[in-house]
Amino acid sequence: MKSHKKLGIMQGRLLPKYQGRFQAHPLGYWQDEFMIAQKMGLCCIEFICDADQVEKNPLMNEPGIAQIRNVSAQTGVCVQTICADYAMEFPLHSEAPKVAAESGRILLGLLQNAKKLGVTDIVIPCVDQTAFNDEAAQLRFIKNIGPIMELAEKLAINLALETDLPPNHVGAFLDALDSKIFTVNYDTGNSAALGYDPVEELAVYGTRISDIHLKDRLRGGKSVELGTGDTDFEKFFKALAEINYTGPFIMQAYRDDEGLQIFQKQLAWITSKLEEWYYPLDGRKNI
Repeated sequence: MKSHKKLGIMQGRLLPKYQGRFQAHPLGYWQDEFMIAQKMGLCCIEFICDADQVEKNPLMNEPGIAQIRNVSAQTGVCVQTICADYAMEFPLHSEAPKVAAESGRILLGLLQNAKKLGVTDIVIPCVDQTAFNDEAAQLRFIKNIGPIMELAEKLAINLALETDLPPNHVGAFLDALDSKIFTVNYDTGNSAALGYDPVEELAVYGTRISDIHLKDRLRGGKSVELGTGDTDFEKFFKALAEINYTGPFIMQAYRDDEGLQIFQKQLAWITSKLEEWYYPLDGRKNI
């Protein structure tokens, strides 16, 4: 199997659904995915830290960290990035002080353990039910992120924000946060669903993108198989090639109940498109 040096997978996409959920940490059988990812030639798995039994997540305890290290060493599949889906249930910018405080506690612990794995990015989702609906929510986030920002700067781990804000608002929000440790998680499908222009987005904050989720969605609608929705991958990849992006591409593509067969189909599609639209423009590397 050809090695895809920059292509990774969102945790769980190669395994049967955990408790029927579309995206969740597959508690109890997460190790199996590393072996499958190795066979697929993938470089990394973006680990999920969600609210379901968070203290049992291997990211949150020393034995779990040791397990992740061992399976990574055995397979050559690393954990470079983490998606803090915990924040979807317990947002840092919650109006409830106890919720925000608990979110901060989890993020601080996650940062400490992430450093032990060599993680470069922790993605903090601020979309859907935890979107920034007004300026007050953004101000609460800026206030509450302070201790997390200080630790992230010390550990040199990016806090990659996933938002549904328009491009210029993302740029202004990054300016208000006033730290290079804040980067952008770019989701191709979510941007397409919102009707955003990837060229406009990358012109505003392209150099701040450190983690990319590859997904396809219908405009204003649901996730669909890569290449069948409204994401303009050609336009996106060609714009991306011009800003010297060096981070991973994480497959967060549409999945069914089992995950593997539909992933293989989409992996073949996205690999061919990356080779056609992205890599030839810079001449630096091959997947």
